[in-house]
Amino acid sequence: MKNIKIYSFIGVMALCTMNACKKDLDTTNPNVVPTDSYFKTATELVAGTNSIYAAWHGTGLVAREWYFLHDLRSDDVVTGGSQLESPRNQILIGVVDPANPVMNSVWNTLYTVIHRANTVLDNAPLVTDNTAIRDRSAGEAKFLRAWAYFDLVSMWGSVPLYSTAVKSPNDYQPKAKAEDIYAMIIKDLQEAATVLPGKSGTDLGRVTNAAANAMLGRVMMQKGDYEGAKAALLKIPTSGTNGYSLTSRFLDNFEEETEFNNESIFEIIFSDKGDNNFNWGSPSGDGVSAPQSTIRNQEYNPIGWRNLIPSNKMLNEFENTATGATKTDPRFAFSFYQTGDVFNNGASTLVDADQNGNSSVVNGRTLKIGFRKYMLIYKQDRAFAAYHPGSNNQRIIRYAEVLLMLAECENELGNTPAAVAYLNQIRARPSVAMPPYPTNQFPVSNKADVIKALMHEKIAEMTSEHIRNIDILRWRAKGYFAVEPLSWHTADKLFLPTPQSEIDNNPNL
Repeated sequence: MKNIKIYSFIGVMALCTMNACKKDLDTTNPNVVPTDSYFKTATELVAGTNSIYAAWHGTGLVAREWYFLHDLRSDDVVTGGSQLESPRNQILIGVVDPANPVMNSVWNTLYTVIHRANTVLDNAPLVTDNTAIRDRSAGEAKFLRAWAYFDLVSMWGSVPLYSTAVKSPNDYQPKAKAEDIYAMIIKDLQEAATVLPGKSGTDLGRVTNAAANAMLGRVMMQKGDYEGAKAALLKIPTSGTNGYSLTSRFLDNFEEETEFNNESIFEIIFSDKGDNNFNWGSPSGDGVSAPQSTIRNQEYNPIGWRNLIPSNKMLNEFENTATGATKTDPRFAFSFYQTGDVFNNGASTLVDADQNGNSSVVNGRTLKIGFRKYMLIYKQDRAFAAYHPGSNNQRIIRYAEVLLMLAECENELGNTPAAVAYLNQIRARPSVAMPPYPTNQFPVSNKADVIKALMHEKIAEMTSEHIRNIDILRWRAKGYFAVEPLSWHTADKLFLPTPQSEIDNNPNL
């Protein structure tokens, strides 16, 4: 059940954003409430905070371009066929023009998030009528700003750093050092974790202290601070009303009826508007016509557009009795649909003719394969599923990732047995029940062995969950890949180029 919808507060946030305009900055819009007349109460501050969520919710980010950019920068996916649009294929093959609209959309909307968060944080001290709500809103703004900056610094490297709202062209900033950006991210998340509440059974969709500590773990691992990451991750509760644990059923993490389960630490809410309409022109999630659904269900759908499909490398990573494993990993069938699988609550069978575009090769067999995670065809027939924007929430952080991060931390800190124990917790999930490590294919007698098992386990558990591209950067820097995972991933292409829109508008670049 969807307990909260987060709408944008348009009036306050109709300020000129950093990339939006340079002319007429002194013109007053009579339809906009100026910030010096607003943010006097906690209710108004919450409205401003909701607008930050709205930007994350829009097509410029989680509703569409965010998952594309993350996946296209990884080796999880390949093109589904000629239907993949040229700007997306550019990113997939590592030839990214500064004017690439997918990249520009994500960059611009991330800075919209930052601008809105800064506006809330600049004005939060003015609110005195409800200090608890004020402090929670400030914590949410810091988390959402930190998440935006982590996406920026991990995908673009050095970027402009803004800690207060931009009010004039003189406020444009040059690129900051990555270490300074990370310092601000860490400070934001640490401060957010101290004021954000535990999980709620009613106020769903808002960030919690567990989400802040989990994101802090991600960030510190990327910086190479495994002690700090471990300390943050161990603050996530595993018992009581605020506790998190693995779900018994793996697919509960990707189906609509089981949103906000005991494994879900943070997710972005989407809702079915009752029709098949989707507002393609709402990157920041603003307005009554803004999409409340995600188009991911359409883009990756095996019987939809099928723009991206799993890479052969990812598909062949799963343990299978055909290649010597003692058991075929059930997460393969939980993660992907292939010809012959049933859908529509078991009433329909997937055939080649349903699936547009390219085939895959798995264990020497050529067949059509597509994604299953987050797809709605598990309960839809062909006619309905052919075009339907999805209402399935995007899980941003789940407890399985926390266990995988803890395993990596322990291994890097020299605690190999502890690392293996975390990996085996994931494999022991009742619906998965894979043999514990060590196995014939994955011995775990030393750090190097555990690295291979960890890299394998993260693919099996989290393929197409938009974290692989960040993992690749971290593991590549450590020399953990025997073979380069991305053929185009040369030193000069580790990061995306600065978008043309920023170059055109920011005089300090």
